Amino acid sequence: MGSGVRRGIEDELGSGPAAGAAAGAGGREVVLWRVVVGAVVGCFVLGGALMVMPDGDRRPAGLPGPVARAANAVGVGAPASLPDLVALIGEREAHLRAHPGDARSWAELGAAYVERGERTAEPRYYPKAEKALRTSLRARPKRNTEAFGGLAALANARHDFRTARRWGEAAVAASPKRWTAYPALIDAYRGVGDYKAARKALARLLELPSGGVGSGGGAAGSGAAAGSPSGTQVLVRAGLVYRDQGRREDSAAALSDAAALASAPAERADCLVRVGELAWERGEPVESLRAFGAALRADPGEHAARAGQGRALAALGRHSEALRAYQSALAKQPLPQYALELGELYESLGVGGAARAQYDVLRARVREGAAEGVNDALVLGLFEADHGDAGGAVRRLRAEWARHPSAAVADALGWALHRVGDDREAVRFATKATDKVRGGAVRSALYAYHRGAIERELGNPGAARRHLGEALRINPSFSPVLVPVAVRELGELEEVAEVEEVEEVEQFGGAEGV
Repeated sequence: MGSGVRRGIEDELGSGPAAGAAAGAGGREVVLWRVVVGAVVGCFVLGGALMVMPDGDRRPAGLPGPVARAANAVGVGAPASLPDLVALIGEREAHLRAHPGDARSWAELGAAYVERGERTAEPRYYPKAEKALRTSLRARPKRNTEAFGGLAALANARHDFRTARRWGEAAVAASPKRWTAYPALIDAYRGVGDYKAARKALARLLELPSGGVGSGGGAAGSGAAAGSPSGTQVLVRAGLVYRDQGRREDSAAALSDAAALASAPAERADCLVRVGELAWERGEPVESLRAFGAALRADPGEHAARAGQGRALAALGRHSEALRAYQSALAKQPLPQYALELGELYESLGVGGAARAQYDVLRARVREGAAEGVNDALVLGLFEADHGDAGGAVRRLRAEWARHPSAAVADALGWALHRVGDDREAVRFATKATDKVRGGAVRSALYAYHRGAIERELGNPGAARRHLGEALRINPSFSPVLVPVAVRELGELEEVAEVEEVEEVEQFGGAEGV
């Protein structure tokens, strides 16, 4: 049965990344597929039983309605469709008006608000989520794993990874054998740049029986019956941790397996978006576009796939289609990152007025998010370094580095320092972003370009050529604005190297003649 599931996703995407990785994955494949098979078997075992709903109600097994689907998803930290979330929120709000002491329903309502905020990029839902989750804690202060996990997910959504780590560790301490406590903690560790802790948390998660299916009761059991989001979410976190380690083939295999296992459309679409994003990072725009298209077929409301299509279409030179894809994504999920990408695409096409309009959108969205507790220092710092106040970007990113010393923040801070002319300090941070010992092992064309450009300015042509060349090998279309610059700078460095080599040969030959 496992091979059939896997073939399904490969058929959808063509020659899926799992196919190319299977030969070299070895022991990792055994561990990962054991998780998948265990989760699927768990579905079959529970399929004929009554499904336990998060509020304790029992419903006959079969196709769940929108409230049950959303409850199953948010109970295990999986994506849910927006219509299902709206139904769940309405039902839980009505229930809590009659039963205000129901701690579990408050936690579930809070988790639903977090998911709705993320799906719509509307941060106004986050204070509602925090209020519901803290109400749950007041009703049940001890061992409230659902509320702890919900607060960790909320902090991750706000990019407050230190707070997410605190709540995630509380959730694991309360229920160390419950698999649903681990994904938000892994996300938090990645956000603060503690890649070693993320790997350890993943290892503990993989040791739980069948990815923890049924080990925590309640939501864990109902999640498995609804289509095994347990195995799916375990594989997603494995794929993300492998990506951070630079293990791109293993990451691609894990994410493809996750998409194959997912049965709920929203969860499947989310997995396919991650497959597409990894293909994009690998410099494979055609494969990336195929994955994003599959995500939209699974769930037309997966707006992150629209932005991904914009990225891939721009790389393929299909600029009109790329602009429409970005505009569609921003209309439904107006994230600052999408506004930055669309603005830079306009800039690369020479449409300066439209680019500036998108940069204004970015600033407005960052302000709106900040008012609701969202930390967009990273994207704002990158934007300001290239298009605004580079000095302000340095100050903002130094503060972000103190909070969240991740590879992404190291890269952004190094680049901002370069933009203000402090290349000696800049190269220290650019090195941290690409330092495998520290944890910056991810293969990023942008990071490599930034390091190469800084080294060029420092008069280190050999290292600069190496990193500029690496950037263009990893992803020849990593940025519509920076790729032409990288090509020009690398060409200039190679010309100088060729001249120096000729002069050296001539000098050596002259000496030989004497």
